[in-house]
Amino acid sequence: RTVMELKIGLIGCGAIGREHIKRLSGKVQGCKVVAVCDVFEEGAKKGAELAGGAKVYVNDVAGIVNDPEVDAVVVTTPGFAHKEAVMAAIKAGKPVFTEKPMTTTAADSKEIVEAEMATGKHLVQVGFMRRYDKGYQQVKALLDSGDFGKPLLCKCTHRNPEVGTDYNTPMAVHDTAIHEIDCMHWLVDDEWDSVQVILGADTKYTHPALRDPQVMVMRTKKGVTIMLEVFVNCKFGYDINCEVVCEDGVIHMPSPAFPTVRKDGNLSTPIEQSWINRFIDSYDVELQNWVDCAKKGVVEGPTAWDGYTANLTADALVKSQETGEIVKVESGEKPAFYQN
Repeated sequence: RTVMELKIGLIGCGAIGREHIKRLSGKVQGCKVVAVCDVFEEGAKKGAELAGGAKVYVNDVAGIVNDPEVDAVVVTTPGFAHKEAVMAAIKAGKPVFTEKPMTTTAADSKEIVEAEMATGKHLVQVGFMRRYDKGYQQVKALLDSGDFGKPLLCKCTHRNPEVGTDYNTPMAVHDTAIHEIDCMHWLVDDEWDSVQVILGADTKYTHPALRDPQVMVMRTKKGVTIMLEVFVNCKFGYDINCEVVCEDGVIHMPSPAFPTVRKDGNLSTPIEQSWINRFIDSYDVELQNWVDCAKKGVVEGPTAWDGYTANLTADALVKSQETGEIVKVESGEKPAFYQN
């Protein structure tokens, strides 16, 4: 059936949950947050207030998912709690948008993939918002045009001004590189085959539990090589770059526009300092697209399979951090259900 206004139940009223409630209530067209759920009553009530008086569920995932007023579900709980909500939505046959990571283990993500395939319907979208960023979209359009021939290799940077002392070596994969893990295989339209992490000199700004910077080399099944520099204490700004070297040319993703200024004997251009500012618009585009697709009963964004392969690839990178060796990504063939 065609839904005029998508009625959404949102689970998890923490920081990102509240941001999404505001986004879905104020910016995204054709939807309404009608119910919210949180493990804490106070958090749920805050979320309900932001939504303009939504129904409140306290620590009751099954209740909100199965509420007959709820057409679709948004999951913004911490990663370890995603699986329960996503599985409940699949069981109820309702479209579900979950923030990344889909789950915290490849085994849990595989269960979601199998449950979704068993329904025969595409229901799950994972919140890898970089696919909706204007710069990545422009690079994707140029690659898909065929004018540049096939992609051969990509050079990427994911630099962050600084991180806290609770941030450790594996988090460079799970919290940082996870974005490139998803968006680069989408960009070159191929599945991951193998990965390797190269650890060299450490910055003086790191601490004993974190090797920084790291170089991650990822290869796709067709042989495209992605070289990713992850440097989370670079000090100078939040610096995301992507260059794709093709047979007939090179595509360099544009950086967000800042004014060039002449002052104090210098010609300079500012560098973004915050990931929130860098990708804020892509969240709006992402959720608008999800709402439009959920009404039609389709998924255009990152699928449960993408969530699963991201888990597997991240696990392989962490293993390589420990050994320094090339590690195979054992995802198997992409099921026909998830082929375009």
